[in-house]
Amino acid sequence: MKTTVGDLLVSRLAQLGVKHLFGVPGDFNLQFLDQIEKSGDMEFVGCCNELNAAYAADGYARVHGIAAVATTYGVGDLSAACGIGGAHADHVPVVLVSGAPPLYAMRDGVPMHHSFGDGDYENFMECFRQICVDCTRLTPDNADLEITRILDSCDRYKRPVYVQLPSDVSHVGIEVDSIEMKLDRRSNAERLESAIAKAMERWKAARRPAILAGIDVKRLALEAPLLEFAELTGTPYALVLTARNMLPELHSLFLGIYKGALSDAKCRERIEKADFLITTSPRFIEINSGMYTQNLPRAGVVRLENDVVYVDGEAFYAVRPDEFLRGFTAALRASGKLGKVHRYVHGKRPTVPRVRAKSALTQERLWPRMAAFIEPGDVVLTEIGTSSLGIESQVLPPDITYISSKFWGAIGFALPATLGAAIAAPERRTLLFIGDGSLQVTAQELSTIFQLAEKTIIFVVNNRGYTIERCIFGMHAAYNDVHNWDYTMLPAAFNGTDRCATFKAGTEGELEKVLKAAASGSAPVTFVELALEPHDAPEMLKKFGPVAAELDYGALGPQRASA
Repeated sequence: MKTTVGDLLVSRLAQLGVKHLFGVPGDFNLQFLDQIEKSGDMEFVGCCNELNAAYAADGYARVHGIAAVATTYGVGDLSAACGIGGAHADHVPVVLVSGAPPLYAMRDGVPMHHSFGDGDYENFMECFRQICVDCTRLTPDNADLEITRILDSCDRYKRPVYVQLPSDVSHVGIEVDSIEMKLDRRSNAERLESAIAKAMERWKAARRPAILAGIDVKRLALEAPLLEFAELTGTPYALVLTARNMLPELHSLFLGIYKGALSDAKCRERIEKADFLITTSPRFIEINSGMYTQNLPRAGVVRLENDVVYVDGEAFYAVRPDEFLRGFTAALRASGKLGKVHRYVHGKRPTVPRVRAKSALTQERLWPRMAAFIEPGDVVLTEIGTSSLGIESQVLPPDITYISSKFWGAIGFALPATLGAAIAAPERRTLLFIGDGSLQVTAQELSTIFQLAEKTIIFVVNNRGYTIERCIFGMHAAYNDVHNWDYTMLPAAFNGTDRCATFKAGTEGELEKVLKAAASGSAPVTFVELALEPHDAPEMLKKFGPVAAELDYGALGPQRASA
């Protein structure tokens, strides 16, 4: 079967479910973008810069499952690198296609633009080896095998991959046996049976089983099988902070958020004293561990990873975690050894606070109201800092997709990620909560959001600076301030007024009117500026700031002198 290298890459990306490619045109990738436009399998979404394109792809993948982004070699690659690093940190599968210089120039060391002019074309590949699970350079000879291999790595390990597509290779005709990829995702039957048998033996002795779900629950599509297991056996579950709402939080088996010593006492005891603990390899950093006070049991742990399952320390390779979990659940159902059903009631949906119409907005009263505004089925994005800590102190409704860059923590992520999320699920309502400082980092992508997004509501928390930094150090320092834009003018500046309804609220009464208008969905995009006092902060942030300062600066740090 005859095709071209570029068309083969497009077809196989489409086979994985990629329907949109985010990126920025450059002279080395124009031929590939032309093939995308003609393919009918994929739509190119032009972004304002490569960093935003990478963030948009990240948001798209968290909703859709996998994403792709196109850059041009060197300058475009490095502009996207921060976003690709964030995808790696949060285990998000993103394919970066770099339009590279002609293959002859790369092989012969011919100096060209977008490089260092020294004929070295291995340096950027080496750079991306540090932040991607796999890298490759396509040629007419290797394209058939390499495209399958690199896409398999991205999908299997749920990490970004880097693909160099030389500008003179994309249109080259090649012969392949099949356009379709053959990806074998089945477990080794013998190893799967052995893993289930060992788990069954451990279960027989268990008296205090529990589940601790980390961020990979969603990446590995374990939400449904984990919930099925929990409900069948009555096993309670907790979430790591970085896995908010990946299992329902308004459920009788929900223990709460596990964060070491900062956990609810019942949640902490049940997780740390479990004699049969199913985990999805939770990764702990200072923000989700109670400052490294996590203390998980060592014995009786079933750890689920990409294609390996650990049962009480024994590794069972070539076993898919979803197949193991479903098989284990089926074996328990057949055996009748389901254990005692336990019931927990962790929280209730927030009620709408009684409105004080003329009272200024405060962090304390804003976030319960925002949580009540969120509906089941929404996609909710928060920027790291004020917005994430404000929302995360609330009980959120079921069936939402919650997105926040907790591990990477790059401000500016959430705005372009909103673009990707909205394009991935245009039928769902997409809500963004972002601070003014973060918005200013990637504000250009409002242009694309106003142009393409549907059912999207953006809340800009305007407190004229970096509140999270103020709470850590420099509460009144000028370096934590940002210039106060006229945010409600941005839709007009980005030529988006025909698709965007714009509001501003500084009191609780004004906020109620805005929320009523936003809920009506009269415009594809609603843009709301919320005015808050600069030194106000969510209670969680007030507590986090001093602890973070001690961790960052130590006993002799400047925070002690200013205390």
